[in-house]
Amino acid sequence: MKLLITGGAGFIGSNLVRMALSAGHQVLNVDALTYAGNLASLSDIESASNYQFAHVDITDAAAIDATVADYQPDAIMHLAAESHVDRSIDGPDQFIQTNVIGTFNLLQSSLKHYRSLEGDAKDRFRFLHVSTDEVYGSLGEEGLFSETTPYDPHSPYSASKASSDHLARAWQDTYGLPVIVTNCSNNYGPYQFPEKLIPVVILKCLRGEPIPVYGKGENIRDWLYVEDHCRALLTVIEKGTPGETYNIGGNNEQRNIDLVHLLCQLMDELAPRGESNEKETDSPLATSHSQLITFVTDRPGHDLRYAIDASKIKDELGWEPSEDFESGFRKTVQWYLDNQSWWQDILSGEYKLERLGQN
Repeated sequence: MKLLITGGAGFIGSNLVRMALSAGHQVLNVDALTYAGNLASLSDIESASNYQFAHVDITDAAAIDATVADYQPDAIMHLAAESHVDRSIDGPDQFIQTNVIGTFNLLQSSLKHYRSLEGDAKDRFRFLHVSTDEVYGSLGEEGLFSETTPYDPHSPYSASKASSDHLARAWQDTYGLPVIVTNCSNNYGPYQFPEKLIPVVILKCLRGEPIPVYGKGENIRDWLYVEDHCRALLTVIEKGTPGETYNIGGNNEQRNIDLVHLLCQLMDELAPRGESNEKETDSPLATSHSQLITFVTDRPGHDLRYAIDASKIKDELGWEPSEDFESGFRKTVQWYLDNQSWWQDILSGEYKLERLGQN
């Protein structure tokens, strides 16, 4: 298929672009290259004959309209979004612009393109809107998010994604655009921008710096390895039913503090303290990275627990995650150790692993 993937220079997007190309699809990567967009994440495939890149911001309605019309995609996979909760607390305006207005622009352009199609091309076209489980709000100690769970967003980020989900479904119901929505749990893996929990822990370990954990670390997330997620997205675009929603989860619930301890144990094994580039301190070197853990004031509106019921996509489309409790985390730690030039180039800029979301 000719796939137009928005946000293809981001974390999930770059992994999806690479997987789609290896599956034989043609890909146009549309990305505004904001702070988390990094073409270095695609340096290994940038010269592939079935790959193109367009430096376009989805908030520019005219530009995205022209891009869709020119490329004539068989399907659009919409991943472009501002995605960090802490950043949404400090600066919600950009989240509204990108996640709400940008999605509206893309839906309008996609509808215009869809209406121009005929026959098999029209029957084949799909618009995949990729979203998050954070739109559902917070779970108690029991229960799982399903595709019918009512929305209850608690942060500017999740509210903006909930808005875009509703827009996508409205364009299906009102205008007949063949929309599919996916809501996924927390992703992790290669090429994740170093502001999210897992890369922060790894890089803090390497630097010998305090590892910040919100509150008491009791918040629970379901962790999904990014390549499992990308495989699910390609399955949905190929086999999914328009008008349906599919929840994608990793079957991998972890308390934040337990996950941080696991990552510290993996770092103890793969990069023992004293072998990393730690800053010199007056205190004696600890034997375990876990001694760097520091509890910090919780962020506002911090949901207690997310957990996905992914039985629908398994039963209807045959997808399930392949990485288990430890395998994906081990792969991720090893990737950051093996690809230090990738994240060092990022950290040499303005971003310095600062904590956001306190205001």
